[in-house]
Parts: sequence; C-alpha cells; structure tokens
Amino acid sequence: MADNKKKRGGMDRALIALSEAYEVSYWSKKLKITPAKLKAAVKKVGHSAKKVEAYIKEQKHKAADRALIALSQPYEVRYWSKKFKVTPARLKAAVGAVGHSSKKVGEYLTGKKATKKVARKTVKKAAKKTVKKATKKSAKKKAA
Repeated sequence: MADNKKKRGGMDRALIALSEAYEVSYWSKKLKITPAKLKAAVKKVGHSAKKVEAYIKEQKHKAADRALIALSQPYEVRYWSKKFKVTPARLKAAVGAVGHSSKKVGEYLTGKKATKKVARKTVKKAAKKTVKKATKKSAKKKAA
C-alpha cells in the first residue's frame, strides 16, 4: 500500500503504512513497542491504527496476567507448584507472604533474592534477638 503524501486527511492518519520508515518509527514510539512487534501486529489485525492499538493493549494485558498466580484456579496452583517444585500448601503460603507475582514467589521459595517484605521481617527478628540478649546480659550483671 503506497502512502500518498498529498492526501493528509483522516483516512491516511487512521492507517499504518509499514512501507514508510517514519511511520513505523512514529507508531513504534507511540505504542511503546519494537518495530518488529508493530509489523507482526499489523500482519495479524490489518493496517488500521485503532485495531493495532487495541491488539497491542490486549497483548500487554495478557502478558501482565501471565505473571500473576491465581490461587482461585486449581490448574494454576498445580502448574506453579509443579514449576517451583513445592506443595500447593507451601505455594499458597508463599503467595500469602509476598503477593501474587510469580517472580516474587519464585525468589521467596528459592531464597536467591530476598524481597523487601521478607528482608524487613528478618531485620526485625534479628533486632528483637539482640535486644533480648542485651537485656539478659544486663540482668545477669545486676544479679551478680
């Protein structure tokens, strides 16, 4: 589809011309995607800018949804507990501790990277232990 630069009306603005580098660049920046993803979207749904925008928005929503663990769905509990090699009860406890993000749950279960919430709890526990030790030492000194 050739882009007629003399026709600058609404119809021309409503279409994405992949043959023009400046249009690919403009739409890629506007939709915050790579030119390759833009070309794939246009191939999938056509040259209409509205259809491409709706398709990209739907794909981003699906990607965000895939990263969350839905405990209300038994197949998801089975999938994630098998993936992390834990029991469903342990998976549910991990989700309760750090939230529904699969990345955070994975980090929590493997212990590779402590999340802020877990780090705060461990710091508080360590602080309580040192306070208890200090009070015990001071009580022993007073008794002696």
